[in-house]
Amino acid sequence: MVVKDYLNSAIAKVLGSYEAVPDDFVVELEIPNNPEHGDWSTNAALKLARYLRKAPREIAEEMVARLSDVFSPELITSADVAGAGFINFRVANAYWWQLLGRILELESRYGRGSSGDGKKALVEYVSANPTGPLTVGHGRNAVLGDTIANVLDWSGYDVTREYYFNDAGRQMRVLGESVRSQYLSILNPSRETKTVEGGSGDVVVPEDFPEDGYLGEYIIDIARSIASEHGDTKKAEDAEGFFKDAAEKVIFADIEATLGRIGIRQDEYFNERTLYDTGKIWNVVDGLRKEGLVYDSEGAVWFKTTEFGKEKDTVLVKSSGEPTYRLPDIAYHVDKVERSYDRIVDIFGADHIATVPDVLKGVELLGYDVSGIDVVIYQFVTLVRSGKPVKMSTRKATYETLDDLIDEVGADVVRFFFLMRSANTHLEFDLDLAREASDKNPVFYLQYAHARICSILRKADEVGAGSTVAEPDLGQLVHASEINLIKSLAQFPAVVEDASSSLEPHRIATYLRELAVAFTDFYGNCRIIGEEDGIASARLALARAARIGLANGLSVLGISAPDRM
Repeated sequence: MVVKDYLNSAIAKVLGSYEAVPDDFVVELEIPNNPEHGDWSTNAALKLARYLRKAPREIAEEMVARLSDVFSPELITSADVAGAGFINFRVANAYWWQLLGRILELESRYGRGSSGDGKKALVEYVSANPTGPLTVGHGRNAVLGDTIANVLDWSGYDVTREYYFNDAGRQMRVLGESVRSQYLSILNPSRETKTVEGGSGDVVVPEDFPEDGYLGEYIIDIARSIASEHGDTKKAEDAEGFFKDAAEKVIFADIEATLGRIGIRQDEYFNERTLYDTGKIWNVVDGLRKEGLVYDSEGAVWFKTTEFGKEKDTVLVKSSGEPTYRLPDIAYHVDKVERSYDRIVDIFGADHIATVPDVLKGVELLGYDVSGIDVVIYQFVTLVRSGKPVKMSTRKATYETLDDLIDEVGADVVRFFFLMRSANTHLEFDLDLAREASDKNPVFYLQYAHARICSILRKADEVGAGSTVAEPDLGQLVHASEINLIKSLAQFPAVVEDASSSLEPHRIATYLRELAVAFTDFYGNCRIIGEEDGIASARLALARAARIGLANGLSVLGISAPDRM
């Protein structure tokens, strides 16, 4: 039995004796920040004061008296009134011992929930335009999306991971033009050139290089590979055809390889071009036009966003006939909804804040239910080296790629650092801290805690610690550090569930650091090897459970749990 559910049930039974309490009254239970205030606490009495017209403390004292007739002393040892009317509960050690046994029984399944109940969930993430190597910003998107997909999977959802492959926009045309220009110059090095501004100074490019073309060395590498394979046979090819397709193929293969380095995979790839091929793009325009929500002006097609609170209407199709981002985004989300997912999650950068409401409203105005769509907006990343920010830009000649970051600090560190903070918080990625092999580095601290437990278990096996005990007596675990470690382990399933409902995986990262601290405290206060076999056996069982908690939590985050360091 879960204590929180037990307390909710008991309190509900007591509240049933008060006629003035509304049927929809919600009991709030939380774990106090200060362990001296018990294991669980409720402010129910303070909330009830308005209905019962009594002082909160008086209500709390009445509730405690009635709860004493309901509680089993084998589960709840005390209920005390504190402050203005809070009620603090203490749980019997027997419950924690029972829970510890359950953790050891479940092992790698500990923390998995069933709130998803097999429902279908779609998580769209990365979805970077294949115009260049993945940047650090793309990396935060990728890790957030992948971890949210993991969390939903752990909560019982049937999860599909999708990459929206944008190959139909202006940026792709510029990509093709950039490669074609460099290709022609490789064939004829004497072509006219010009100087443009790059990330670290001026860059010399061909005269016909597009004004906002891509300056990275990878563009020249692609052009060289085309020249090597095809010679001068592609001089007449169109930039938007052959050169765009050739560049896209190379870049996307590199993107997949980069994602693989940090353990990210996709189940589905959605090609934006299919929205055009199937006519879904123009179906959106027609559908909104029928509702009187689009109009033509100055050669463009406008969306009446002023109808739902915007200051200005928004262009859906430019006078050139090219759709703006909002139009394919609306069509894509219509497609998502039509695929009958119970939960749809989008991972977008902060640059999408202005467009998301328009997209969702467009889908809704076409008659679709958007209540199952959640959008996670993440803030941007700044790499900091020696206290100074590192410049990043995809179009410029020099920038920090996700591959560069992985090379410098490793995949596990990359993932954890991207998950340390809430997605809506700007992230300063401290490269010096990320490389540090000390307890200051949270990834090192967590992985070292796991490796230390594995070392303890190996050493105990070597010396035969606890070997004379067939079954550990968990009732011998009475030290405060032991009970606190079990209590910390007990929180893991709820933390996963909270991360699933809120789509905030940083909660798991925060929890794991607290769990590692609880283990370190236990290890520092409770000797294992060298104790008599009874207590050694029980403490080894607790150490195994701590290893399970750390390993499972790291698994949800997509981070390895090494046996040795």
